[in-house]
Amino acid sequence: MIESSLDEALLMLQTFISHPDTIDSIERAASTMATALQNGNKIISCGNGGSLCDATHFAEELTGRYRKNRAPLPAIAINDPAYITCVGNDFSFNDIYARYVEGVGRQGDVLLAISTSGNSTNIMRAADAARKKNITVVGLTCESDNALRAKSDIAICTPLSDFSDRIQEIHIKVIHMLIQSIEYSLNNQTDDRR
Repeated sequence: MIESSLDEALLMLQTFISHPDTIDSIERAASTMATALQNGNKIISCGNGGSLCDATHFAEELTGRYRKNRAPLPAIAINDPAYITCVGNDFSFNDIYARYVEGVGRQGDVLLAISTSGNSTNIMRAADAARKKNITVVGLTCESDNALRAKSDIAICTPLSDFSDRIQEIHIKVIHMLIQSIEYSLNNQTDDRR
């Protein structure tokens, strides 16, 4: 079982790498994010379940550190349980991300919206809220005819899979590449004295 699982993961990664849009979409997303940060804007990230964990990991690597010490970069994952339960209770679970984007997002920011299916209603509403505020939407989803792909300014799509874990395994690789590319673009690394 373990060998077949590794083989399946490898095939998924090879399929993703061989797609003609893969490198270009990651490069465009990283460049867009780096430009936003250079211009004094921020990146907001969101997702559900494991995708929220990925959104949080993305934000903490930017505000904290990735491979080397550097100045913190402005990134926020929408993951405050008090906020999420407040809006979920007073409004709707479908509104939790959109209301945050409406309240905190500013023109020139970037929204990293993560959904393995590409059809989560709260992620779609967040993308809609972002577009109304001229916030660029980077969608991290799968290769299907899904709503997030359609609503994204830049869509990074993994191969379609029957299992969300295979999609998430590619998503975390993309997240690490985005962070590494942002750091490289900003050339904002310092020595290890901090």
